[in-house]
Amino acid sequence: MKNGPANVEITALTVYPVKSMRGIALERAALTPLGIEHDRRFMVVRADGTFVTQRDTPAMALVETAIEADGLLLSREGRGFVRVPFEARGGERVETRVWKDACTVEDQGAVISRWLSEALESTERLRLVAMAPGFKRPQGKPGLLGAATRTLFADAAPYLVTNEASLEALNARLQEKGEPPVPMNRFRPNIVVRGLPAFAEHSASLLQGDDCELQLRYPCERCVVTTIDQDTGVKNPAFEPYRSLAGLNPTPGGSSKPAFGQNATLTHAEPVTVGVGDRLSLVQTVN
Repeated sequence: MKNGPANVEITALTVYPVKSMRGIALERAALTPLGIEHDRRFMVVRADGTFVTQRDTPAMALVETAIEADGLLLSREGRGFVRVPFEARGGERVETRVWKDACTVEDQGAVISRWLSEALESTERLRLVAMAPGFKRPQGKPGLLGAATRTLFADAAPYLVTNEASLEALNARLQEKGEPPVPMNRFRPNIVVRGLPAFAEHSASLLQGDDCELQLRYPCERCVVTTIDQDTGVKNPAFEPYRSLAGLNPTPGGSSKPAFGQNATLTHAEPVTVGVGDRLSLVQTVN
């Protein structure tokens, strides 16, 4: 291992209060072992408990989220809004899964359910859920993330860290193919940095700040969500940038699927606040 200078800068911080809905850009963020405070605190499920994301419901990209003093505001242009209290509601308990991780959750109520179903133009009833009080989601990837790592409704890891230079390399490849560039929001990161060469994040192990340390665990394998314009909810007909990224930066280990960004965990239990413009030092893995 070798330590790099403090030349890595945080350029963006984003929290996603509802899984697969729009994120909120932050100037400063409270980092906790579960992720940025309020990240993926809620999730949308069908009546049978199956979770819903942009993979099957791209219109979720059009639902705005806003954090208020005591809850969350969800809105969509032309569809009005609904408020979701943070306090436990004592709603119906529902069994669901986030991929292979079984979760016990609580329904957030019929008013929110009706608004969600209408806002997402769903032909079936949708429900908003939060983790049931006292329930701790089991870690589905203990070998990669550590058995003690916990999240709420993130796919697996508490944090996703991406690199501006990697996006620049991808957009250069898209330009060569006559495709338009894509913004970083296609990859829905929590923390964006600059100061690393393109895709150098995949060979790093730690990012360290004055008060925090992020362990970069493993590359994030990407999916169809990368092809969905986060401003319109429309999928790219050429399946870009997924196809270009697959050729440029496939997931290590022989996978044909592309990788972008690193899944990460906070190495300490105490919350810490970081801000855009903060400098980090890199610990690079030496092969």
